[in-house]
Amino acid sequence: MKKLIAVMLAGTMTAAMVTGCGGSNETPADAPAETESAAENGAEAEGAADTEAAAETDEAEADAASDESDLAYVQGKGTLVVGITDFEPMDYKDENGNWIGFDADMASAFAESLGVSAEFVEIDWDNKIMELDGKTIDCVWNGMTLTDEVKSAMECSNAYCNNAQIVIVPADKADQYQDVDSLADLTFAVEAGSAGEAEVTALGLACTPVKAQSDALMEVAAGTSDAAVIDSLMAAAMVGEGTGYENLTYTVGLNSEEYGVGFRKGSDLAKALNEFFAASYADGTMVETAETYGVQAAVIEQ
Repeated sequence: MKKLIAVMLAGTMTAAMVTGCGGSNETPADAPAETESAAENGAEAEGAADTEAAAETDEAEADAASDESDLAYVQGKGTLVVGITDFEPMDYKDENGNWIGFDADMASAFAESLGVSAEFVEIDWDNKIMELDGKTIDCVWNGMTLTDEVKSAMECSNAYCNNAQIVIVPADKADQYQDVDSLADLTFAVEAGSAGEAEVTALGLACTPVKAQSDALMEVAAGTSDAAVIDSLMAAAMVGEGTGYENLTYTVGLNSEEYGVGFRKGSDLAKALNEFFAASYADGTMVETAETYGVQAAVIEQ
C-alpha cells in the first residue's frame, strides 16, 4: 500500500512540474545565453582563484627565501662576495690584477671549503655595514678591527690577527713625534670609518678622511698631510726601507686591537668560518699563508 501511494505522489509531482512550465516542452529563447554567461563567470572565478593561488605560492617562496640561512644562500648562488679595500698585505692586486694577500688567500680557501668561489669587491669602507645588509657583499674581510660598533652591527668571527693603530710621519721628522703630546699640532690623513679615524678623533686631533689607508700614506708622502694613522700590519709591509715609501716611518702606537671578519647579523657563516679557522690553524695552513705575507707574528691561535 505504501509503495502504491509513493508511486501516485511521484506521478502527481511530475504533472505539476509540466503544468508549471506553461504546458510547453520548448526551451526559453534566452536559456542558452544564460548558460553561456554562467560558464564565463565560472571561468573568470577559476582564473581568479588560480592567480590568487600563484600569488600565495610566490609569497610562500619569498618567505622561505628570507628564512634561508646565509650559508645556504651563498651556496645556492655559488659565490662568496667579499668586501675589501686595497690594503697590503691583507688584500691587494698582483701584477696580473688578481687579488692576493693574507685575507684574500684565506677568503678564497674558506670559499672553496664551502664549495663556492670567492668574488672580491672593493667597497667604500665607511659604507661597509650598508653594503653588507644590502647583500651587495656577503662579508667584510679586510683587516677589520673588532670595535664595539662593528660587533653590534655584524655577526663577527673570532679574532684571527693582532694589530695596532700607529702614526706615520716623514722619516726626517720622526724624532719630533715620539709621544702623543707631540702630535697636537699635526693634521692627519685617515681612512674614513676606520679604527684610525676613531683614535685620532678621540684624541681631538685634526684629520682629513680619505677613501683608503693607502691614500692616507700618499697624502703624507705628497706633503698634503703632516701624518697618517694606519694599521701596524700595513705599515710593516708598506713603510720604510725596501718599500714604496722609504721616506716614511712609524712612531707612536695609539692602541692595540684585533682583526675579525664580519657577516650579516645572525649569519651562520660566522660559525662556519670559526670552524674553518680552527682547522686551518691546527693543520698549519693559516700560519703558512701568513708567512707568505710576513704577518705570521700577528696571527692569533685558534
